[in-house]
Amino acid sequence: MHAIQLHEFGPAENLRYESIPDPEPGPGQVRIAVAASGVHLVDTALRRGEPGPFPVPPLPTVPGREVAGVVDRLGAGVDPALLGTRVVAHLGAAPGGYAELAITDAERLLTIPDGVSPAAAVAMVGTGRTALGITLFTEITPDSVVVVTAAAGGLGTLLVQYAVAASATVVGLAGGPDKVALVRANGADIAVDYTLPDWPEKVRAHLGGRAATVVFDGIGGPTARAAVDLLAPGGTHVVFGWSSGAPAVLDPALNITSRNVLGPAMVERAGGDLRILSERALTAAATGLFRPALTEFPLAEAAAAHRALESRATTGKVVLIP
Repeated sequence: MHAIQLHEFGPAENLRYESIPDPEPGPGQVRIAVAASGVHLVDTALRRGEPGPFPVPPLPTVPGREVAGVVDRLGAGVDPALLGTRVVAHLGAAPGGYAELAITDAERLLTIPDGVSPAAAVAMVGTGRTALGITLFTEITPDSVVVVTAAAGGLGTLLVQYAVAASATVVGLAGGPDKVALVRANGADIAVDYTLPDWPEKVRAHLGGRAATVVFDGIGGPTARAAVDLLAPGGTHVVFGWSSGAPAVLDPALNITSRNVLGPAMVERAGGDLRILSERALTAAATGLFRPALTEFPLAEAAAAHRALESRATTGKVVLIP
């Protein structure tokens, strides 16, 4: 099979498209003929040799932890009915997703609903479940005024759609006119370019004296701080990352609730089982609640996908297609 291998930590150019032996499933495992592989910012950090939620892998390694496709081979003890099933899986701590064939434990499999593409399923098993997990930390109602930073990204797109479906007033922040147009197309009441210095004034003028009640923040830095300044007293700042490189620096005197919701906090809020969130996300895609934006690259162009993701040149979920 063909796969992307990393032999040395470093720049995206170190990702090599190579021919390697086909993997075989062990007891309790299945092999997936991959139709789509997810690319995550965590993958770019691990490629550089930087540990994060997952340890740095031994080299050489095939990166990637999100795959969708069809079960084409079974290990010992696996239900024969799984053969030929359309499935998606998060591979967990064991990488191997940037490949034409991937191995995982049968218990990790989720069935892809009818009408959901493999690429969309990949978006749901990681980004979709995280979006739903984020929403567990605050209630969105028709009275809510929700600000979403990086609203054209994989998570931001879904959070905008979720808040629009709840009939909230939605403010989407994005970088550049093309991304602003995407946010507007997703139903945001206000879509602004956060690279322009007067964007907070434009939001305040549009809201006509109303203040934000929730800020969903995955960007951090000065942009997130300016978004937090839109909050009414008692508002909620939900943090799920800081792609700008640093979290927002907040005044301790602010009368708001600010919380980082990733990791153990989300697992606990989800009842200890993130699989439930993945199943709900797949259902949300099947019903049309979630319509993930996708940026697709051929598997052989994984290096280009990493460069685009790191430079914020993508919209939505980045996916590799073998």
